Amino acid sequence: MATTEQAVAVGRRPISHLRWWIGGLLFASTVINYLDRQTLSLLAPFLKQEYHWTNTDYANLLIGFRVAYSIGQTVFGRLMDRLGTRRGLSITVLAYSLTSMATSLARGFFSFAAFRFLLGAGESANWPAAAKAVSEWFPKRERGLATALFDSGSSIGGAIAPFLVLWIYFRWGWRPAFVVPGVLGLVWLMIWRSSYHSPEDHPRISPAERAMILQDRAEDAVMANDAKLPWRALLKLPQTWGTIIARSFTDPVWFFVTDWFPIYLVAKGIPLQDSLLAIWVPFVAADLGNFFGGWASGYLIKRGWPVGKARKALVVFGAFGMMLLIPTILTNQLLLIAPLFTIATFCYASYSTMANVLPSDLYWSHSVASVSGMGGTAAGIGTIIAFKLIGYVSDAHQSAAASSFDWVLIAAGLIPFVGMVLVLFLVKNTAATEQGLVRKI
Repeated sequence: MATTEQAVAVGRRPISHLRWWIGGLLFASTVINYLDRQTLSLLAPFLKQEYHWTNTDYANLLIGFRVAYSIGQTVFGRLMDRLGTRRGLSITVLAYSLTSMATSLARGFFSFAAFRFLLGAGESANWPAAAKAVSEWFPKRERGLATALFDSGSSIGGAIAPFLVLWIYFRWGWRPAFVVPGVLGLVWLMIWRSSYHSPEDHPRISPAERAMILQDRAEDAVMANDAKLPWRALLKLPQTWGTIIARSFTDPVWFFVTDWFPIYLVAKGIPLQDSLLAIWVPFVAADLGNFFGGWASGYLIKRGWPVGKARKALVVFGAFGMMLLIPTILTNQLLLIAPLFTIATFCYASYSTMANVLPSDLYWSHSVASVSGMGGTAAGIGTIIAFKLIGYVSDAHQSAAASSFDWVLIAAGLIPFVGMVLVLFLVKNTAATEQGLVRKI
């Protein structure tokens, strides 16, 4: 193990609060991840005209991504636990960056579908790997905020994407718009490879920060069962199902916003050129919601609340707030739709941050990415079903396209509330906690 003294001796001084620099790298990875995936969604209204795609065709492109992403969340989540965070995240970023650049070579529906499938597979390991890194680098009182930091990259990436992607499109066409995010991913990869190591052997960590991180682990390890649990054993635990439901009952709502919002606004009769701010603001609100959820739950823990109670308080807050999507069916006015989506996505992000931090709250390091991946797979399956229905119904009601989205907004407001109830029931201390199979929460 390289010591801090050795690092100083060769001119490499310890970095203060190094764990937050690691969190910043995870945030940057997620920003680039979302730039990659948002490119097609933003260009969809133009590509649909150029290639004569129906809404069902577009839905099938999204579903191809989601199939690979859903399978990959579980498969590569497990692989992350075997490969380790540094190597595993390196592989996934390299894969999706090269795929994004290769999408510029697409010539029609089937080539787009193939590239979207590969992109979904490549991107699928980002969240399990980030959750694993948080469990390795942050004490439990900071995991909520650290998770909010990397998860906020999705909303920041989504907020940046309209300006970057459409700016490139209107000047040089759609093909360069796929290349630029891929290049950014490769730049990030070089920084990651030179910067990331575990806390035990990182050459730039201070003795005090290393001791703080390892002490928190040691306190948890008193109750730990060191056995590496297979999928079958994990699925027998109610905490696992609570974690899965927290993701699968909320993520499809976010993916509707990221992948369908431009088409939804056009269906409402709102020109895309006039609604850039409306597309941008909900992403910024989600970013603020991420940090609010992470900060608020951490604040409650510092005030003496048990970890589980603090996380659940934000789940309740988020579920009630997401119900504000339902009133959007009553109006075609952008000045009303945008604020309702903004508040709802703020609340979603608070809920989502808790869903993403639960694996690191509940499970030991050797299972965090596996459980996170299961949640991502379930969320992907729900999203695939939703997208298939959205494409079918909207094509079947072309003469009243706006009304064809009404049922989507009603479901988007109610399903997270049902998920909240199930999370409150399933995520709690049980006999498995006493056996050391999961952490006390």
